[in-house]
Amino acid sequence: MSDSLSWIAVLPEIILLVMACAIILLDLGVKSRLRSATHIATLLTLAAVAVLQYLYASSEGTLYALDNMVVSDPMGNWLKMFATLAVMVTLVYARPYAAERDMLRGGELYFLSMFSLLGMFIMISGNNFLMIYLGLELLTLSSYVLVALRRDHVLATEAAMKYFVLGAMASGFLLYGLSMVYGATGSLDISTVLRVCMSGQVNSQVLTFGLVFVVAGLAFKLGVVPFHMWVPDVYQGAPTAVTLMLGGAPKLAAFAISIRLLVEALLPLAFDWQQMLMLLAIGSLLVGNLAAIMQVNLKRMLAFSTIAQMGFVLLGLMSGVVGGNILSAANAYSSAMFYVVTYVLTTLATFGVILLLAREGFESEEIADFAGLNQRSPLYAAIMAICLFSLAGIPPMVGFYAKLSVLQALVTTGHALHIGLAVYAVIMSLIGAFYYLRVIKVMYFDPPITASDIVAPTEVRVVLSVNGLLVLVLGLLPGGLMTLCANAIVRMLGI
Repeated sequence: MSDSLSWIAVLPEIILLVMACAIILLDLGVKSRLRSATHIATLLTLAAVAVLQYLYASSEGTLYALDNMVVSDPMGNWLKMFATLAVMVTLVYARPYAAERDMLRGGELYFLSMFSLLGMFIMISGNNFLMIYLGLELLTLSSYVLVALRRDHVLATEAAMKYFVLGAMASGFLLYGLSMVYGATGSLDISTVLRVCMSGQVNSQVLTFGLVFVVAGLAFKLGVVPFHMWVPDVYQGAPTAVTLMLGGAPKLAAFAISIRLLVEALLPLAFDWQQMLMLLAIGSLLVGNLAAIMQVNLKRMLAFSTIAQMGFVLLGLMSGVVGGNILSAANAYSSAMFYVVTYVLTTLATFGVILLLAREGFESEEIADFAGLNQRSPLYAAIMAICLFSLAGIPPMVGFYAKLSVLQALVTTGHALHIGLAVYAVIMSLIGAFYYLRVIKVMYFDPPITASDIVAPTEVRVVLSVNGLLVLVLGLLPGGLMTLCANAIVRMLGI
């Protein structure tokens, strides 16, 4: 590939990096408590990058750049566009909350978020083990600092320490696994690793051990059982704005590297890694749903909910290859992609309402704090109810079709084990519906604990309303997004 095409392939990353550095310098001269200039510059940069990613994705072309270390394909470009939009929405929701808690004192929230997004871009576009790990470290190091952004807050500092220690261990697992795969195949290039694995001329024992560590590292990033210990503590302890930054866009990047490593590099070992994902999914659905029932803190409940939701993503990923046949791969992986995209969309609105209700000196993160919300604001109660119905998988919300697509991918394989897993997932979802419906009951039927008005800036009110409406509209008309995900996966697989 020519140098010009290489630079075109990584142009969004270059723009994001240059503007992040420029915004750091710009922020030095900003005196506003709300960091207005920094806020506007960041959102304009992200909007430009999102438009560029949309143009790349719409072209449906695939470019390899930087000596095949980076790939720009439809799946990656769509995921990067969705991640950019998710970070934009997160920053809009986070601004009033962060200003009240003196988190905008130096503008770190903005440029650390941009560096986190750059890490996600590198992860999603990585076609080489070192590139993927570089993106992962950029994302996680930025995330550690974001969690500890409230320096005077004990819970945030404790959450940052837990996240750092467990995150470092998980990164070590993944790096060790990748090094063993490199030792077995002799290459760090994903396409070369696939070719060597398909040739059969590889040390299968070393490769399998490496695969175990790779899956463990990916499981931590997805936050699934038994690598879920950090999720509830970090979700609860981190400032709510940062919790949304961790629980939203990074899930798209984690899904992308799972596809890159397991499908694009290690597809011949699908029989092995699918069994591991199956066990992780079973444990995540069980532990996530049962533990969430016992929570009184809404952020902690949503953390366990995330664990269960990621169990569904794993079910989609593990149903792609049946008996060595990859005919159902596109259907399975596109259902997982559709699930993770719609989950991030729903999570944004859910935490947006939590951020909206928080006020200075009061976090509004207990379930009891939502008592009588419908009497204080029917609009925000309706948005929260739509999101909770979606997470529970109740039609016509988009979460129902996300769950249905994964179940359909399992059942259409015709494999008895997969059909059994689909039945198990439905039972777990029925159990999980309890804790979502409990919050709705509190919002609509319990008396309010305060009569104070809910005041929101215009941009937050508009974005939150559009966000909630999308959860409903995509549930009524899911075909467009489903087709987008299917086409992206088909082109990634090259079938």
